[in-house]
Amino acid sequence: MTSLEQEFLDKIEKHKGIIFKISKMYMDEKDDRDDLFQEITYQIWKAYPGFKGQSEFSTWLYRIALNTAIIFLKSEKRRSFIANEDLSHYKIEQDEYDHGKEEKLSKMYHAIHQLNPIDKAFIFYYLENFSGKEIADQMGISEGNVRVKMNRAKNKLKDILNLNTY
Repeated sequence: MTSLEQEFLDKIEKHKGIIFKISKMYMDEKDDRDDLFQEITYQIWKAYPGFKGQSEFSTWLYRIALNTAIIFLKSEKRRSFIANEDLSHYKIEQDEYDHGKEEKLSKMYHAIHQLNPIDKAFIFYYLENFSGKEIADQMGISEGNVRVKMNRAKNKLKDILNLNTY
C-alpha cells in the first residue's frame, strides 16, 4: 500500500460519519445507502490526487459527497419507504445509545427523505452547523440566497414533521 493510499484511508476513516449522514439523508433503504456510501468513497478517491489542501479536507469532502449524492439520487430514481435499519455495523458505544433519540432521528430522517435533493443539502449543512458564508462558498450562491433557501428548506421540513406527528 502506498503512502497516498494509507493517507486517504486514514482521512476516510476519520470522516466516515459525514459520508454516512449524507448517505442516510439521500437514501432510505439500507442497500441503497451502502451503495451511495461506496459511490461517495469512490468519487472521493478518484478526486483525491487533486486535493491540494487549499481548504479543510472535510470541506472538500462535503462538496464531493453532496454532489455525488444528488447525482446518484437522480440516476437511481428510487424512492421507497424508510425501514427499520440495522446499525450494528456502525460503531455505537453502549453508553451513547438512547432509544428515544434514535426514534426521533428516525422520524427526522424520514421527513428529510421527503425533501428535494437541494433542500436536503441545505438541511445537512444546517445540521452540521455550517455558517451562512460556508454554505454560500460550498453552494456557489450568495449568503442572502442561502438564508432564503435555508429558511424555505427548514419550513418544508417543519411542515413535514408536523404532518407526520402522531
